Amino acid sequence: MNLSRKWLSEFVTVEANDKDFAEAMTLSGSKVELTHDLGSEISNVVVGQIRSMERHPDSDHMWVCQIDVGQAEPVQIVTGAWNIHPGDLVPVALHKSTLPGGKKIEKGKLRGVVSNGMMCGLSELGLDERDFPYAVITAAALLNDYHPLDKDKPSIPADIKAGDKVFGPVVCAKVLEASAQPNGSFHTCLDLGGSTACPDTACANLHEGDLVAYNTKMDSICTLADLHAQQAEFPHCIPDGIFILREDCKPGDDLKPVVGLDDHVVEFEITPNRPDCLSVIGLAREVSATFDQPLRLHQPLVKGGAEGSLVELLDVETPAADLCPRYTARMVRNVKIAPSPKWMRERLRAMGVRPINNIVDITNYVMLEYGQPMHAFDYRYVKGGKIIVRRAEEGEELTTLDGNVRKLTANHLVIADEHRAVGLAGIMGGENSEIVADTVDVVFESANFDGTCIRKGALALGMRTEASAKFEKGLDPLNTLPAVNRACELVELLGAGAVVDGVIDILNFVPQPRILTLEPDKINALLGTEISAAEMTAILKKLDFQVEGDQVTVPSWRGDVVGMADLAEEVARFHGYNKIPSTLVRGETTRGGYSPEQKLEQTLGSVCRACGYDEIITYSFISPTYYDKILWPADYHARKSFKILNPLGEDTSIMRTTTLPSMLEILTRNYNFRNKSAKLYEVGRIYLPKSGSTPVSPDAPALAASKEKLENMGVNGLTEALTGALNQMNQDDGLANEAKVLSMGAYGEDMDFFTLKGAVEAILKEIRAVDIHFEGPTGAPSDASWHPGRVATVWSGSDCIGIFGQIHPLVAQNYGVDAELYCAELSFDELMLAKGPDPEYVPLPKFPAVTRDIAVVCDEAVTVGALEQAIRRGAKGLLKEVSLFDIYRGKGVAEGKKSVAFNLVLRADDRSLTSEEADEDVKAILATLEQDCGAILR
Repeated sequence: MNLSRKWLSEFVTVEANDKDFAEAMTLSGSKVELTHDLGSEISNVVVGQIRSMERHPDSDHMWVCQIDVGQAEPVQIVTGAWNIHPGDLVPVALHKSTLPGGKKIEKGKLRGVVSNGMMCGLSELGLDERDFPYAVITAAALLNDYHPLDKDKPSIPADIKAGDKVFGPVVCAKVLEASAQPNGSFHTCLDLGGSTACPDTACANLHEGDLVAYNTKMDSICTLADLHAQQAEFPHCIPDGIFILREDCKPGDDLKPVVGLDDHVVEFEITPNRPDCLSVIGLAREVSATFDQPLRLHQPLVKGGAEGSLVELLDVETPAADLCPRYTARMVRNVKIAPSPKWMRERLRAMGVRPINNIVDITNYVMLEYGQPMHAFDYRYVKGGKIIVRRAEEGEELTTLDGNVRKLTANHLVIADEHRAVGLAGIMGGENSEIVADTVDVVFESANFDGTCIRKGALALGMRTEASAKFEKGLDPLNTLPAVNRACELVELLGAGAVVDGVIDILNFVPQPRILTLEPDKINALLGTEISAAEMTAILKKLDFQVEGDQVTVPSWRGDVVGMADLAEEVARFHGYNKIPSTLVRGETTRGGYSPEQKLEQTLGSVCRACGYDEIITYSFISPTYYDKILWPADYHARKSFKILNPLGEDTSIMRTTTLPSMLEILTRNYNFRNKSAKLYEVGRIYLPKSGSTPVSPDAPALAASKEKLENMGVNGLTEALTGALNQMNQDDGLANEAKVLSMGAYGEDMDFFTLKGAVEAILKEIRAVDIHFEGPTGAPSDASWHPGRVATVWSGSDCIGIFGQIHPLVAQNYGVDAELYCAELSFDELMLAKGPDPEYVPLPKFPAVTRDIAVVCDEAVTVGALEQAIRRGAKGLLKEVSLFDIYRGKGVAEGKKSVAFNLVLRADDRSLTSEEADEDVKAILATLEQDCGAILR
């Protein structure tokens, strides 16, 4: 938001320089990005008056001018411009002057004649014709400047003279006199070769002796357009030249105040919660409070009195009342379209808005002054004299002021008449109701629209205007009436038309003031200050808050103030942030640390890396075809995945229910890159329906955790968390159960089933998992992904932790891998439950151990794991270690049987074992082996 300090001075007087002004405003909460002196690049440029002009002795188009610049003697300047005359006031850049763009002017010689500076045109001053409309140059076609495009076929003879016919009623005339008139035109006297004519003309490039084309029928001097000539034929008859000043100035005056370049502009960074500061008045309130200076606000006064009754001329309906809290309109008749006055053009230019004409400039001026976007409709194009604020029809088209055809949807809000839309509400007007040169009657619209609707509508069309940028932030509905009255007041002030009495003002809401309670103790506690209640009240009153006792009424334009903290911010801003003392942090602090889950995740990563595995991170969304690649049956319920509403593509359209495809994709990529081996791991998530379970794969047993088990682990806090999670999972709210999974994958010459099992065992050992045993696959449909003879599930008691083994060769083939792939999927939640207590110090044993070797014969189908579990069950508390050391098949062992040998270590903690005690334990173990596994001592 740009702010002109000259415009600001109309509302509040501030003497501070730009630096102090910017610092004070920033400290009070209105951040200043930069300040800019509009005339900083211009120096030593003054107003000059041309005293005399002589043709250059060595040029057919240059003039040697004597110019009064307020010094003792005139300065001599040589120029090639043809639009100047004696008596003209012009900008003069003297010796050692500077112009915008870093251009430096010094004295020199032009074709041997000394020139002590330069007369300036608009462009040299960084201005254009919209800043000074009267500076537009109408150039006459000077026949003595004619240069034929084809020298062999000239359209005008080189020896043409006064009275010669050019074509039709157009003859050659010689200028005898050309004198400037107060209105900017020129009175001329022409020699027609035997007679004279004295037409008035707007052409400014006429001087005594020039030959011109004179239309005897129209009594006018011809321009290039009148002759249908090209610019190249008359190279010096250009619509550009010296800027002839018509301002109240005299020779020697500094040019910057004359042309409005003495203003200073401050650029603010306005936060989205303060749309009230997107206006001169809004910022003036902040300046007034910051510098403790009185605020001078103007109450618009409209005389009215134009012919007609507003209620008969105009009707307004708001079917989309929910999107238009307020709609205010007034009407102006007998409009006179003309350039705006200089003071208005200067203010608009300083604020970064290009002047256009008086009516359009008034709407822009009011928007900048009040922060209320406005629009002006040409009344004759409002069919039926009715304005309807409605939602657009699906597919409806509107050509906006920028000439683009916009295809609308039902989500857009439009301003329409009885037949068609005439504007996009809050964004841009329609081309079919644009203000043009012959506009007679104008309807001023000052409305308040729903910010969300305007933002989404502008975004959908790819257009963001000054108006939409304000509406989308939420404007004050009570601001529409003062704004439209100000626009009508300016119309009368500029003499741009007559205002019809009356106002159409539709309110679709009930204004309710927001009242808050002023609590000084709480505010001081929040800010760490000791500000008195009286000072707080004074600060709030400076900002136009009404304070009665402890009740604070918030101004309508301060929609951002909704609670005690917002009042505290207002107090802090104007008490001074720099006055708030720096103090040490007070209050209770909590001791930081990792949660049990975080510690477990770190442990898992540490063990995996120690085993040679590298961490990867994969996307949680996959392709539905991945389930086919891992051989899951088509009717397998676990293929039911959450679908992404806005996927990047089909390959990333669903949320995975298993991490196996993600791991296989990365292993395949490494294999295709000719990496001889790879070991990878990831702690990722799978996304399952909340059906009361969180399995590592959809067929693993449900996650079940008893409170007693968790309490024994010493993680009571986790008990409540998991209990709440289990209860929550049983409520299907349409969201996913995001279970964590430790996924491992590897291939290479040194990889086999037992290597992967060793890594799994290392993980379980590190987390001190208890009651661990391994079993075969469960027979679920997902087992199709695994090699039937090289896969195992790992259990902690009755809870399945996960599955690991070799990937089925057909699955590897689907991925294009001609190697053995090994993977593991372990439930993070089950690992958390299986985790043992923190280790405690245990002294070295004082008593010796007794070892026994046993060899039992059992069926081939009996696993070593089952035998080991039976041994542990049969022991009577003396067994410390059991280890397999031999499996034998052959002579002495029946077919279909095998001999399995274990080493047993027995020890008592309080005494030395006798041989008899050890034998009793071994007998109990052998009895259990025979009973549970059918294994007998060999």
